[in-house]
Amino acid sequence: MGLVGLVALTACTAPDTEPPPAPTGLTAQAGSATSVHVMWDAPADRAGVTRHQVFEGGRLVRELPAEKTMVDITGLAPKTGYSFTVRAEDAAGNLSGAGPAALVTTPEAKAEDRTAPTAPAATTARATGPRSARLSWEPSTDDTGVTAYDVYQGGVRIHTAGAGEKETTLTGLRPDTVYTFTVRARDGADNSSPDGPAVDVGTPPASGDGPPTAPADLTATASPRTVTLTWTAPDTGRATTEYELYVNGRPTTVIQFGAGAVPAGRVEHRLTVAEPTGTEWSVKLRARLPDGNWGAFSAERRITLVA
Repeated sequence: MGLVGLVALTACTAPDTEPPPAPTGLTAQAGSATSVHVMWDAPADRAGVTRHQVFEGGRLVRELPAEKTMVDITGLAPKTGYSFTVRAEDAAGNLSGAGPAALVTTPEAKAEDRTAPTAPAATTARATGPRSARLSWEPSTDDTGVTAYDVYQGGVRIHTAGAGEKETTLTGLRPDTVYTFTVRARDGADNSSPDGPAVDVGTPPASGDGPPTAPADLTATASPRTVTLTWTAPDTGRATTEYELYVNGRPTTVIQFGAGAVPAGRVEHRLTVAEPTGTEWSVKLRARLPDGNWGAFSAERRITLVA
């Protein structure tokens, strides 16, 4: 059989010339006489953005992957004014507009200073929405003056506030998630204080953001010298290998499942107990999420131990 009327069809796709939206919430804080911390808000939807470009006075100074929304610019001059802007770039090479510039002046260089500021005190935090939290602290003191306050989460600096600030709003958080934050003060010589008090805050769930992060349907059953816990693992997109158990409001143990032994769906774990008969326990647990944060707590269950 012959082939008649064979026609080659070629799909034509119009080139992508639409730039991504400009980054918002740009701020710049002098970290020392020769460095500035620049940060901006994470977009609600990063789809299409492949990197960010940071400019000083129209000169490109840093390029960062899309997930990075803060950077330290070093090698600057003391007592000098700087103007920073940030642009987003997509996979087709389209650049966004720059948005409003962030202006900052570096402080005067000090004589050699090795004395760190005192630690911020009385840290508090409260969720202001599914993706944001408000953090506050009591100011630190320093022999040459505090220049900035750095916020850390899991040992990583995620935010910087100015010297005169006693509170700040953290954005780009994950709904239905527990975060632990600490604050350090920094002076003009880049000496950092010890951590202030750690503070936990849980963001509320948000509709349309997928399944909740809390373990579901927790049960607790007491038998002689044993407590059996069962629950349904949260749907995080990956196998959950680690849970933290609280007994009577305090963290008691971390339950870990090794490679090849990670349960899917319904999970069971047995605890050996030595407390006497009649001891009351109130138990709850939470899962370690793929991003390293703890998810929300399960419902709490009360049991009476049996010797």
